[in-house]
Amino acid sequence: MGWSLNLGTIAGTTVRVHLTFLLLLIWIWLSYYQIGGAPAAWEGVAFVIAVFACVVLHEFGHIAAARYFGIKTPDITLLPIGGVARLERMPEEPGQEFVIAIAGPLVNVVIAALIFAVLGSSASVDQLAAIEDPRMSFLARLAGTNVFLVLFNIIPAFPMDGGRILRAALAARLSWSRATQIAATIGQGLAFVFAFIGLFYNPLLIFVGVFVYLAAAAEAQNVQIREVATSVLVDDVMITEFARLEQSATLDEAIEMLLATTQHEFPVVDAAGRFEGLVMRDDMIRILKEKGPAAPAASAMRTDIPKIHHRKRLEESLRLMQQANVPAVAVVDNAERLVGLMTHETIGEMLMVRAAVAEGFRFGHLRGGKPRSARI
Repeated sequence: MGWSLNLGTIAGTTVRVHLTFLLLLIWIWLSYYQIGGAPAAWEGVAFVIAVFACVVLHEFGHIAAARYFGIKTPDITLLPIGGVARLERMPEEPGQEFVIAIAGPLVNVVIAALIFAVLGSSASVDQLAAIEDPRMSFLARLAGTNVFLVLFNIIPAFPMDGGRILRAALAARLSWSRATQIAATIGQGLAFVFAFIGLFYNPLLIFVGVFVYLAAAAEAQNVQIREVATSVLVDDVMITEFARLEQSATLDEAIEMLLATTQHEFPVVDAAGRFEGLVMRDDMIRILKEKGPAAPAASAMRTDIPKIHHRKRLEESLRLMQQANVPAVAVVDNAERLVGLMTHETIGEMLMVRAAVAEGFRFGHLRGGKPRSARI
């Protein structure tokens, strides 16, 4: 995620904090300073950091459950509204998603229980409810915050934990795609409720509502893509007409191609047409500033781009793009010669075509010639 600072790696998962989180700390400091001066301001900042430490533990609850099922978690990003753990792939069974989703809130239950054990009878309901009052006990407010995190996260607003639990329950009786559509629709409806309440009580709820709405829509689309990808070959939807660069090409030549085409990624091939790497627009501009137009285009080339055979399933291409976190996958033939590209734009166009044509239409007819076997 862009605009994020890397805080380090814990057990193989990179922890990042979004820059908007730093703005939240500044806002908290100023707000508490007006209430009780510098001591209250620094205590407010410490409280927010403690809360986000609980959020990190919450996310590592998801991570521990995901790893139990063999799902890797490359990174966590902390946002003002919570944390987001990125899974390498989605769980394949409803039971797995249920366990992964419930693991996060259970961590907050444990944290709250431990704080209650420390506070004993001194913790009152009024203290737990007044989590925004700096005059209340630090630990009591932290316990109350963890209780709030549990209650908030189990709201069935996809893609929050409660929404994922709902999808897992629905998927036990319905198809994964249908369960996702229902959970996403409920999530989007609750997003409007959050935003409406935020107009009168807390503007932060408006931001939460927008995030929930967009995330629910994105998850529904991702599931639709995965459903289609199981029955479509890479050969059916890959880009076959595109500009490419020879190994000897200079940045000047690459820039000419950039201006003359609508491409943002340019594959580099050797004399035999075998794929060597990918030159992307941003890298091209960066190297142009550093080394000038006479520099070889290969100096801006990424060599970590996955390759896939053109007769493989689109599902495998999506998996490679997600695991490598790259904008494109090189499509090759039996001799490793470049024959096509798979990009996120290609997949989006595939969905638009699928929505426009009758069900059962063969993608092979779009290219002419012999129809292919893949159907959507």
